[in-house]
Amino acid sequence: MAILVQFAIGLIFGIGLIVSGMSNPAKVLNFLDVGGIPAGTWDASLAFVMAGAIAVTFIGFSRVLKLARPFFAERFYVPTRTDIDPRIIVGPAIFGVGWGLAGFCPGPALTALGFGSVSAFIFVAAMCAGMVLARFIANLPSSARVITPADPLES
Repeated sequence: MAILVQFAIGLIFGIGLIVSGMSNPAKVLNFLDVGGIPAGTWDASLAFVMAGAIAVTFIGFSRVLKLARPFFAERFYVPTRTDIDPRIIVGPAIFGVGWGLAGFCPGPALTALGFGSVSAFIFVAAMCAGMVLARFIANLPSSARVITPADPLES
């Protein structure tokens, strides 16, 4: 049952990405092209998509976290750390640079695979390679890495 509910949620999310244009890298890049305002290339419509997503998330989290436990798990897995470490800065920065260069982020890229988009296949392959490389580096013994104490992989 849980897998069917999760599939339905993923399907609805994917359809939302397609309808909103988030799976179209040209639309995303036009949204990020703030310098293009005089030329008329800036597309502000994704700001409404993001505002809608934030509103739904805010309402959803505020209600769900009032439950005694999640529907399909024994407990909630909520972050407990409150400090800002280098990974909190470096990770989103890498995400933003990748999004700005390719016009894809992970969810829309996976959705775009269904269209047979060559650029989506290249992005997803590079994303998977990056995840494997990051996991490999994180699992190296500390003595094998050339790091400084501020290294984002050090924790």
